[in-house]
Amino acid sequence: MITMVLEGDNHTVTTHFILLGFPTPPAFQLLLFFVFLATYLLTLLENFLIILAIRSDGQLHKPMYFFLSNLSFLEMWYVTVISPRMLGDFLSHSKTISFNGCMTQLYFFVTFVCTEYILLAVMAFDLYVAICNPLRYPVIMTKQLCGTLAGGCWFCGLITAMIKMVFIARLHYCGTPRINHYFCDISPLLNVSCEDSSRAELVDFFLALMVIAVPLCVVVASYTTILTTILRIPSAQGRQKAFSTCASHLTVVILFYSTTLFTYTRPKLMYAYSSNKLVSVLYTVIVPLLNPIIYCLRNREVKAAHKKTILCKRRGPREDGAWVN
Repeated sequence: MITMVLEGDNHTVTTHFILLGFPTPPAFQLLLFFVFLATYLLTLLENFLIILAIRSDGQLHKPMYFFLSNLSFLEMWYVTVISPRMLGDFLSHSKTISFNGCMTQLYFFVTFVCTEYILLAVMAFDLYVAICNPLRYPVIMTKQLCGTLAGGCWFCGLITAMIKMVFIARLHYCGTPRINHYFCDISPLLNVSCEDSSRAELVDFFLALMVIAVPLCVVVASYTTILTTILRIPSAQGRQKAFSTCASHLTVVILFYSTTLFTYTRPKLMYAYSSNKLVSVLYTVIVPLLNPIIYCLRNREVKAAHKKTILCKRRGPREDGAWVN
């Protein structure tokens, strides 16, 4: 039995959902499986190499790269919450997911999304201090502050997801709901609820607004000040170097915020259309794949560290434990 009827209650307890995913012919499902598998494995490899390069190269033991390694670690889990399940559905006919499995996937996905919003804002603040207050940068961005900021990002993500889950998991879902999506997300679940979900929608909207709007204000304020400071630099070479420092992060911010902004600030009406799946693919598959590439292409220090790590061109350790070329 997929559903169990509760005695004395008009509702049914849903034990499974059906993820409709991408309704395509079997041959195309197999093609999608290999495409998304390659994308998933490549995303994991890219982010792992960034973490390895940062940990291996003493020159990258700076706050900027500490936050970058946190972002890479985050995105490894971010894609792992969705991709393995999605890959399995490409090879499956039933495409069912248990209620507990769905809620678990939703909880961790919301945690990682919220954490990334806040972490990108923290990285923008770090760049602001580095460019606008370079002499005070070592004093302000201490190891203790960096650790606190990183931990705060994860804590806020976990708490936000927990509050949302309290309202989402308590909704009633009649029978075996068919979710027009390839993973369990908030808006698709609100769409298939068979009771009034206005309270859950209001809580979701308010928390999404807080998690998105506050970090976005930090990003905008930071980059407004950064650009003003850069334009005051007298030399063209100095301006170019300053722009290069923040170009990678700004590109990642634009990609992530632009692909998720309308999805998580709009009500469940967004998921009444199949086009939502294409938008979701952008921020769950494409953006995590592109982010490491963007940082490597635009950052000379990261590229240099990758060459040392991948090509193994180190001669040996010095007495102080650092590596030399």
